[in-house]
Amino acid sequence: MPITDFLERNAEKYGSDICLTEINPDIPEDNGSTWKEYSLIQTEYMEQYKREISWKQFDDTANRFANMLVARGIRKGDKVAILLMNCLEWLPIYFGILKAGAVAVPLNYRYTADEIKYCLDLSDSCAIVFGKEFVGRMEAICDIIPDIRLKIFVGNDCPTFAKSYARLISKYDTSKPDIEITDDDDSAIYFSSGTTGFPKAILHNHLSLVSACETEQNHHSQTKDDTFLCIPPLYHTGAKMHWFGSLLSGGKAVLLRGIKPEWILKAVSDEQCTIVWLLVPWAQDILDAIDRGDINLNDYKLDQWRLMHIGAQPVPPSLIKRWKEKFPNHQYDTNYGLSESIGPGCVHLGVENIHKVGAIGIPGYKWQAKICDTAGKEVPQGEVGELAVKGRGVMKCYYNDPEATSAVLRDGWLFTGDMARIDEDGFIYLVDRKKDVIISGGENIYPVQIEDFLRSHSAIKDVAVIGLPDNRLGEISCAVIEIKDGYTCTDEEIMQFCNSLPRYKRPRKIIFADVPRNPTGKIEKPKLREKYCGGSLVEAQIK
Repeated sequence: MPITDFLERNAEKYGSDICLTEINPDIPEDNGSTWKEYSLIQTEYMEQYKREISWKQFDDTANRFANMLVARGIRKGDKVAILLMNCLEWLPIYFGILKAGAVAVPLNYRYTADEIKYCLDLSDSCAIVFGKEFVGRMEAICDIIPDIRLKIFVGNDCPTFAKSYARLISKYDTSKPDIEITDDDDSAIYFSSGTTGFPKAILHNHLSLVSACETEQNHHSQTKDDTFLCIPPLYHTGAKMHWFGSLLSGGKAVLLRGIKPEWILKAVSDEQCTIVWLLVPWAQDILDAIDRGDINLNDYKLDQWRLMHIGAQPVPPSLIKRWKEKFPNHQYDTNYGLSESIGPGCVHLGVENIHKVGAIGIPGYKWQAKICDTAGKEVPQGEVGELAVKGRGVMKCYYNDPEATSAVLRDGWLFTGDMARIDEDGFIYLVDRKKDVIISGGENIYPVQIEDFLRSHSAIKDVAVIGLPDNRLGEISCAVIEIKDGYTCTDEEIMQFCNSLPRYKRPRKIIFADVPRNPTGKIEKPKLREKYCGGSLVEAQIK
């Protein structure tokens, strides 16, 4: 069954129930109307603190959008791009594209105009839906993207080169389009995070999306009574695939447009959220705000909050230890995944396995995993190799790139590029990205291990370890360290702290600076290498 069937079922069973709430914490709470007065087809948008829609409104709007696309010449298999910040319109537009039999192509909202054009060309997109934040970038390329025959604008003051989303869909009815969709039909193209260069276009079918629904609901036991707080960007597989658990259960979700600790806790309290997915920096910011006294947990209603889970990056065990001290009743899970494996869940820790914090976990629901050498053969337990996964959520291919596809897909297995090991209990530990391994004097150094150690220092907010070129050793390890507000630290203090590490693992250079992360929380190490390597050989500071 296609994933759109879940939406239609919810509209029929829970039609009047609220399914999506959008919260804009920068806007005063008293500015805005109630959800019953809000319509996704109103032609004038009003900036509101809170907007809400029901399951029936969601499905009706998706049908209107699908019927509009079909009437405008979008055919089954055509690619329609989405360039929006998180908003109430995002998911109905996504499902409208799917209902039309087309392929949704979410775009990173940080893309420059050139990157937007690159991804539109790479994906063969023929239409795009964009918001007010992107008018300038679209203007810069609108004359050089002739294949984009339909440009749809969400918001007020529609630019002359586009059509108004609300005005367009208001002309079409809410009937389901008469288009047959199967599990094998293409559903979406997601782009790799680009942390290793230009993003690749990752093609999935409807079976992939359905498998994400089932995996997420199996791992976190969502029911109709759960409310999921969604903060990360919907263009990425992570946030959306976690929301798929709400789709499957018919539960409510809250889209929070902001990441300040007080905004997160207020949303959890006001909306009675039970499940929250955080990135490592956001969880750390919450804990730091509590420690500083900026936040008093007694000011919030948090008893209903049952699960905090983290994904998108390795999770320092020290962070979870701190979290459990502040929130002792929370279940905790961590989720590993890639856009190539339809986001999180191909490996997960499991709420019952908190004693194994530090591991990314065991194969997820209906997934398989193995650790392999360079020839693709499984390595003995305990040895480091490349993690490979297999399941219904594995991508069909890198779109129009058979060479890149064949490099990572072998006999149904997706080779992830992540180096890992498995312990005697079958739990997988991520060691590092294959391309991030530092080879210094013939020794393999895995930056994640050093980063986890350094994050346990009380003054360190974030850290990234990269390799810098060295005449004698080939490479040396460099720790780029971001210090917490109100703290100070010196090179000597960090080096002394690292004395408990084996000598070859100790950073040879320390740089105090901000650690850049992309919207999904991954450290942007290419930026750091470009900034600090500069193409020249670097002298090691520590001999």
